[in-house]
Amino acid sequence: MRIRSARRSDLPLLQDIERAAGEPFRALGMAFVADDDPPPLDLLESYRQAGRCWVATDPLSATGDRPLGYVLADPVDDALHIEQVSVDPSAARRGIGRGLIAHLAALAAARGMAALTLTTFTDVPWNAPYYRRIGFRTLTEGELTDGLRAIRAEEAQHGLDRWPRVCMRRELAPVVRPSDARMPDTRPSDAPGTAKAPRIPDTSGAPDASEAVAVSGGA
Repeated sequence: MRIRSARRSDLPLLQDIERAAGEPFRALGMAFVADDDPPPLDLLESYRQAGRCWVATDPLSATGDRPLGYVLADPVDDALHIEQVSVDPSAARRGIGRGLIAHLAALAAARGMAALTLTTFTDVPWNAPYYRRIGFRTLTEGELTDGLRAIRAEEAQHGLDRWPRVCMRRELAPVVRPSDARMPDTRPSDAPGTAKAPRIPDTSGAPDASEAVAVSGGA
């Protein structure tokens, strides 16, 4: 799998992916979601020009450089927010959605961001349960930032709150650059003035080998 920045010629294909990724919602009685229009081309182009739209391809397969999935992201508060991540159902269970999210995690950590965030449906199997398996946790109402509250309000205006939705967050381990490195402390751990620093968990990898059509944000 290859992840690259989107090209202008990819954008109509991303709309096709979005339409296809919405279809499984129909079987759950969520035709409103299935029938929702994909992001318009001008919006996709704005993400592309801002460098916040990436696609996944499989150059070694028959699909070549054709996008099989895509992700859009926005900086929101201290995190990189996944506005949309979608995978063509024909390419599901190949790790594409997980790979796109891991790509964002690496970029966000390198830029000093603390986490990835997203909004998603609580009870759709390939939404909140999937994200929980790859390291996201559900935020309580009191944990929501101003930016996330604004996103949820916009979703409610769009009608998405007719089904339960949540905000989720995945903490990122900070990237240690050479200038940040320190000589190791070789004193015994019980020597005066020493304290063991808590271990920061690395959640940049996905623990689950399964893959679903992962849809969040406005879909």
